[in-house]
Amino acid sequence: MKHNFQPSIIRAYDIRGVYGQTLHDIDAFFVGKSFASFLRKNNHRKISVACDGRISSPALKAQLIKALVESGLEVIDVGMGPTPMLYYSVYHLKCDAGIMVTGSHNPKDHNGFKIILKERPFFGDDISNLAKIAAAGDFIDGKGSTNEFYMEDIYVEKILSDSLLTKKHPAKKIKIAWDAGNGSAGRAMKKVSEKLHGEHFLLFEEIDGTFPNHHPDPTVPKNLEDLKKVILKEKCDIGIAFDGDGDRIGVMDDEGEILWGDQLMIFFAREVLAKMPNSVIIADVKASNVLFDEITKAGGKPMMWKTGHSLIKAKMQETHSPIAGEMSGHIFFADTYLSHKNHGYDDALYAAIRIINILLQSDAKLSDLRKALPQTFSTPEIRVDSEDEKKFAIVDKLKKMLHKSGNVNDVDGVRVTTDKGWWLIRASNTQPVLVARCEANSAEGLEELKSNLRDNLKICNVKIPQELI
Repeated sequence: MKHNFQPSIIRAYDIRGVYGQTLHDIDAFFVGKSFASFLRKNNHRKISVACDGRISSPALKAQLIKALVESGLEVIDVGMGPTPMLYYSVYHLKCDAGIMVTGSHNPKDHNGFKIILKERPFFGDDISNLAKIAAAGDFIDGKGSTNEFYMEDIYVEKILSDSLLTKKHPAKKIKIAWDAGNGSAGRAMKKVSEKLHGEHFLLFEEIDGTFPNHHPDPTVPKNLEDLKKVILKEKCDIGIAFDGDGDRIGVMDDEGEILWGDQLMIFFAREVLAKMPNSVIIADVKASNVLFDEITKAGGKPMMWKTGHSLIKAKMQETHSPIAGEMSGHIFFADTYLSHKNHGYDDALYAAIRIINILLQSDAKLSDLRKALPQTFSTPEIRVDSEDEKKFAIVDKLKKMLHKSGNVNDVDGVRVTTDKGWWLIRASNTQPVLVARCEANSAEGLEELKSNLRDNLKICNVKIPQELI
């Protein structure tokens, strides 16, 4: 018995494809067989499994569990919910590993698998090796077991354990707007809000894999329009949104303005460094220079690293970093939430608790905190359509072209720094796109950076997106 996965679904830090096209139920079965072989050969047998609310997720999860049990593993099905619930279940239930069936923030017809080991992230060569195990048919049979364990309430209590709003009524009355986008964090979001003192306005908390209201990706401003309307109508102090599997956060202030991931990280870093000075604070290559400068000012050691949740987690573990973050809204905590005995991971509901705590302890509005940050002129993340087979080649070509032309950082894609600011182009590991961003010290400088980026993309025959024109 052997199996070949469609090559495009084997990604840098997870397995992901289009259901019914590049990803099928049979793939879920062989993901289970391959990973079970890896675990058995490393003397591991206990694993937790969960899924998000996509239409295809229950069928994929069923095939995954079938394979794990037939390979001799003890499987605990913790149900449907956000990916961080699955992560937490691995530690709470003393499992050796966990697998989440999720398409994350991708379109509703996409799906895949995020894999975690208790002691470290599982990515890169680990993922590639699963494909090799399947192609060779190097499987181990056995008689395993499966049990169900309701994890959601335990997870919610863990999220709430660091909240100031559950311990006492706030000195100032607080209004919070929440938007789950019909993603798998919806039920847990509702339960969290019910335990927090204050007034709450919930949007789209029902889990619905067709995403009937808007797509659950809080990095896209149009997906936050409903949240903004509620914030302004109800005069909320903060608005919080989640992606499809609850590991990425979107935040809006009381004026309905977006606080991007690197801006949130400034607030989180200051808080953590006040208690843990000289710590390494990690941010991805898309983050603003302002973040790295502010980390230094707050007494920390900034580190720019590759984009990708598993890549960031591995670097946190290596450097003993208590917190890390990405522009995309993945915020990784390892200070009080699990602490250094385990590597940190990304949990958007927990990040929500932490930013609410920061707001409660400040005399200022969230909009005032945002306005007090050093101002730059920047684009949001710009996604440039590019086929999976071509996007990495385009980035490699740009690296070779630009390597001798000035200050180029190629830790992840190409980040070019000039006296005006910087621009970045990198290949997404999760979508068929190139991701671009520019940041300058002035409006004129931003236009110059965008022009420079356009010129380089044209050389590579890349269609210029409207945001760069």
